[in-house]
Amino acid sequence: MLGGTFDPVHHGHLRTALELRDRLGTDQLRLIPCHRPPHRDSPRCSAAQRLAMLQLAIEGEEGLRVDDRELRADGPSYSVDTLRSLRAEFGPDCALVMVIGSDALLGLAGWHRWQQLLTLAHILVVHRPGWQLDPQHPLAPWVAQHQVEAVADLRRSPHGSLLWMQLTPLAISATQIREEIRAGRSPRYLLPDAVCAYIARHGLYR
Repeated sequence: MLGGTFDPVHHGHLRTALELRDRLGTDQLRLIPCHRPPHRDSPRCSAAQRLAMLQLAIEGEEGLRVDDRELRADGPSYSVDTLRSLRAEFGPDCALVMVIGSDALLGLAGWHRWQQLLTLAHILVVHRPGWQLDPQHPLAPWVAQHQVEAVADLRRSPHGSLLWMQLTPLAISATQIREEIRAGRSPRYLLPDAVCAYIARHGLYR
């Protein structure tokens, strides 16, 4: 699972999803837009609009699937609850992998019931440019305890491991895209043309 507000979805999200699909050799990679993120401002667009843009962005791409379970739930979107729901769907023996960025890892101790995450899934941490885990960081011992070295290690159990992965760095942000649109500049080539057209058609982010 790759979660986020996707407000809007852009090529940084999509390239990450494609590389994860291929590197993990997974049956499916689910992009899960959150309803109400507990650690950041509420999305600028509605749940229905963000869902529509995400569906347009991955249309026809094998192995990528939009999962709207967080949008259908009431209250804040907590990863531990989403993983419980996915675990109930796939059963106890399926290997589940939650993808986060290295910037998110640094704040993991502030997440709701974060200690339970590895009891439900593996965590794959994508390196973000400019973000590193200092050896003195409070989470460093926990990371070292659970860290594995290869994708094959994730297949040996349904949950419990943490893997770092370096992917193609694309320094694109949804904040940047929203600012470009608000300033009257074109966001083209930062996100798919179908998403760009949807934003223009509905007058989003102006």
